Amino acid sequence: MAQPLMPKATAVWLVENTSLTFEQVADFCGLHVLEVKGIADGDVAQGIKGMDPVASGQLTRAEIERCQNDSDARLQVSESKYKLPPIAPRKGPRYTPVSRRQDRPDAIAWLLRNHPELTDAQISKLVGTTKPTIQSVRDRSHWNSANIKPVDPVTLGLCTQIELDDAVQKAARKAERERKKAAKAAGGTGETLLPASETTAPEPAPEPEIAADEEEDREKKSYDADSVFAKLKDVKIEDESED
Repeated sequence: MAQPLMPKATAVWLVENTSLTFEQVADFCGLHVLEVKGIADGDVAQGIKGMDPVASGQLTRAEIERCQNDSDARLQVSESKYKLPPIAPRKGPRYTPVSRRQDRPDAIAWLLRNHPELTDAQISKLVGTTKPTIQSVRDRSHWNSANIKPVDPVTLGLCTQIELDDAVQKAARKAERERKKAAKAAGGTGETLLPASETTAPEPAPEPEIAADEEEDREKKSYDADSVFAKLKDVKIEDESED
């Protein structure tokens, strides 16, 4: 689905002027639900002025009302009278506005603490910084290390939640591939589960059958109460006769 020209500014306007759900706004603007929630809380997109998608011809009032009455419905972009060429994604580090550049060390510290699986190249692409800056924040040799506090880069507006999630998923897949490759090089199969023969307990050995002769001997040795007392009585009488 085509996205509005200014997704974050459009999301700000929709959050402030409609009763659409966070999921509906996120789906229309191509943002993460947490980003839309951050916009509503005032943590994300601070200082961004909302843009009316109705005035720009990207939405209609009827479409907004339809989705407000049905939370499962999704906004559909109105067909534009003019066809704009698709914007190719830019390769390389992201451009960071001058007003946000002092926040990059805080974002780098947050990424290093919460997502150590990210490579320096991924961090550089997310927040628009350089590898020497990342290394200086990591080893605390940065000139402003005393004042660096880890802050979510999404909250700072340096990247989107979708871009952050995508980078984390790529790093996790790469780490899994490297783990399997190392296990294979070490001669293992890369499996983490032990075979069933090692994890299951052996079956108990059957009890030996008692021979018939042994059963007869046990029956002969069994005594009842009457026979025992009778023998004791005989022993007492013999003792009295001896006296």
